[in-house]
Amino acid sequence: MSGIRVFEFMSLDGVVENPTWTFDFGFDPAMGETLAASMSRCTAILLGRTTYEMFAPAWSTRTVDDDPGAPFFNDTEKYVVSSTLTEANWRNTTRLGGYDAESIRKLKESVDGDIYVTGSVTLVRGMLADGLVDGLDLFVYPVVLGAGLRLFPEPTPKQTLSLVGSDTYDNGVVHLGYAP
Repeated sequence: MSGIRVFEFMSLDGVVENPTWTFDFGFDPAMGETLAASMSRCTAILLGRTTYEMFAPAWSTRTVDDDPGAPFFNDTEKYVVSSTLTEANWRNTTRLGGYDAESIRKLKESVDGDIYVTGSVTLVRGMLADGLVDGLDLFVYPVVLGAGLRLFPEPTPKQTLSLVGSDTYDNGVVHLGYAP
């Protein structure tokens, strides 16, 4: 059985929405190394509709010359959780329908390797609540945004996680790796 690994860029106050604010900090090459090491174990991508609709046009035309992550996003099997998406034209994409914990469990059983998830906050919240997330990689930026969609909304039931890794980068970002 594969594991679901969630990767999120977030502010100190937990905002994950539209992380264009991360551009102010640049992208430390060591962050790319951390992401690449984790993503190398992933053989599938799972996205919610909103993230899919942002990623498909942004990544589908990129090549490895544009971004070293382009082959991963374009060539990897992708699954989209959405009850409203009517078509998914990005290569290697399957629509799963609306969120259903049992469907996600079946996907985990059918995939060899880990499943990569990023953004997709509604999907991630559901999977966290249903105990489907096997790894949570948070890249925490040294900024307080004060408003925006947070990964853990109020109220959220108490969840205890184990720190399994951490890294600091020259741009002030901290990577925190957690497991249930």
